[in-house]
Amino acid sequence: MNNKNVCIGALFVLITSCALAQKNDTLVSRIELDEVVITDSKFALPKEKSGKVIVKITAKDLAKKSGQSLATVLSSVAGLEVNGNQSSAGKNLSYYIRGARNRQTLIIIDGIPVSDASGINLDYDLRLLPVDQVESIEIMKGAASTLYGTGAAAGVINITLKKSKTKELSGNVYVNLGTQTTAEDKKTNPAEYNQGFSFGANQEKFNYYVGLNNTEVKGISEAKGVGFEDDNFSRVNSNVKLGFIPSKKLNLDFFMNYDKIKNDFDSGSFADNKDNYSDSEQFKLGFSPKYKYQNGELVLNSSANLIEREEFRFGGITNYKSRNINADAFNKYKISNEFFIVTGAQFQFHEMSIESQYTNIVNELAKFNFIDPYVNWVYTSDFGLNLNAGARLNIHSNYGNYIVYNINPSYNFKNLPLKIITSYSTAYITPSLYQLYDDYAGNTDLQAEENATVEAGFEVKLLKNKLNLSSVAFYREEENAIEYYSNPITYEASYFNATGRYNAKGIETSVAFAVSDQLNIKANYTFSEIDSKAINNTFPDIKANLYNPKHKVNVNLDYQISKRTFFGIDYQYLDKRDGFSGYPPVLNALKAYQLVNASAKYELMKNRMTVFAAVSNVFNEDFVEVVGYNTRGRNFKLGLNINL
Repeated sequence: MNNKNVCIGALFVLITSCALAQKNDTLVSRIELDEVVITDSKFALPKEKSGKVIVKITAKDLAKKSGQSLATVLSSVAGLEVNGNQSSAGKNLSYYIRGARNRQTLIIIDGIPVSDASGINLDYDLRLLPVDQVESIEIMKGAASTLYGTGAAAGVINITLKKSKTKELSGNVYVNLGTQTTAEDKKTNPAEYNQGFSFGANQEKFNYYVGLNNTEVKGISEAKGVGFEDDNFSRVNSNVKLGFIPSKKLNLDFFMNYDKIKNDFDSGSFADNKDNYSDSEQFKLGFSPKYKYQNGELVLNSSANLIEREEFRFGGITNYKSRNINADAFNKYKISNEFFIVTGAQFQFHEMSIESQYTNIVNELAKFNFIDPYVNWVYTSDFGLNLNAGARLNIHSNYGNYIVYNINPSYNFKNLPLKIITSYSTAYITPSLYQLYDDYAGNTDLQAEENATVEAGFEVKLLKNKLNLSSVAFYREEENAIEYYSNPITYEASYFNATGRYNAKGIETSVAFAVSDQLNIKANYTFSEIDSKAINNTFPDIKANLYNPKHKVNVNLDYQISKRTFFGIDYQYLDKRDGFSGYPPVLNALKAYQLVNASAKYELMKNRMTVFAAVSNVFNEDFVEVVGYNTRGRNFKLGLNINL
């Protein structure tokens, strides 16, 4: 019996055993429910009224995953894979929701969509953000362009950063250190250092929060090879929030972020380089006023973002500059207790410049903007029917007008612990500035990608909400997919629109079971299949399903041993995938692998001082995540957290 069958069988045994535990009601406590979600309507909505299966990772959940990176936390969610999170700290990350690529997933931080206008995919670099500054995360899968615009074709990762919670001035200090080694090495000396502090207060008329984080990592070469030098990674982050409350109706919130990362990187798979480096700085300012009136609320989320990046490669320096401006004004009007409408308009401006000895792209050329009015209706009945529907008009400076829409009905059965959900939604993704204007491979004749997603599923709550089970089937079609091709003989390259359709389908199943007040078990299984042949009519050698596992399993066990002692263990299985290496690219079939991570926490002083210890890749699995690049073996981490 192969590993895949063992893992999938184990998951269903777990589900079955949970169902059989109905007789043990006296030992089981109710699962804590995430009462409210925001992402599918932009306003707080009871989760049972939502027509989406939204995964919410709370501050309490994050506290149980001490020592894990943001990428590792996200990779434990059903239907979401972050490729590169098991590699060296500086390795670039690719995130796939239901098999879609970076540019089809929108990252939102504190209500603001974030991206790098000079990046190939107009996406966001998740390495910029330390998990220590994150308060909570919502992941909504499926096209969400109606509310969030271009880029939200496969889903939204909605991140909320920390802010002050206490009325009086309070603070927090933390420090942790860990090893950095591959499965083949035996290094035990500390090579990862992470420390930070925060302070703030939340008073009646004024609140403020200041957080600072610093990370230094060394010890592993990015590329795999004998005698390769270590590639270092460093990061500095600051998060400043100010809030004024002139009246009960009006809130004025400001934020300022500074993020800097510097990392060494190699020349490619199996190719060392002692000189290459990347130095990136991000400056972000934002203003978010909120005004409440009798039947509604008016919100403006606005920000200005500047990213400057310097890279040394191919013997020379390339300077990248990205500037983004975002303003999203939207209003919720409550027509009745069952029905409210959200109307809004969003403006986004992107420009970039790239300068090197080979390239000179000026920002007067490489820029575009779009203004998108949108409307969304939310109906929540008292007899079980819920409906979320809307439309958005994309008005792009380069690509004209395009309408996207969604319809998302769901039904809660009154006499059954069952909710049925279904949705149909469309999305529209314009090419990035880099794909249009790059001197080497840019193509100004590119068309925008078009997406359509249909999904259907259910949620079941049994044993007085001690056992939660959800399952969703999805199907996505993509037309005009933007791909990249480089001729191995002439070295000419270009971005192009592939012909035909790109199809993705799959099933996501999640289960959560509160065995007792102390013991909780969560598990999820994802099946996803991508039809890459449909888009390969232009260049048959291109493979679209790179690094996407067909089967993936996550299992998490949390055990609160005592009021002060906690133990957690995570298991992950990834099925075989396709990868590539060399030039011209050669496809490689990557073997399946399994990982086990464990952590323990102890509260030395109640509500004041906590220590933790974590072990990643407990069994020192030697596996391949990206062809030609190293992965981390068994590593240890120790940490201390002090509340002031």
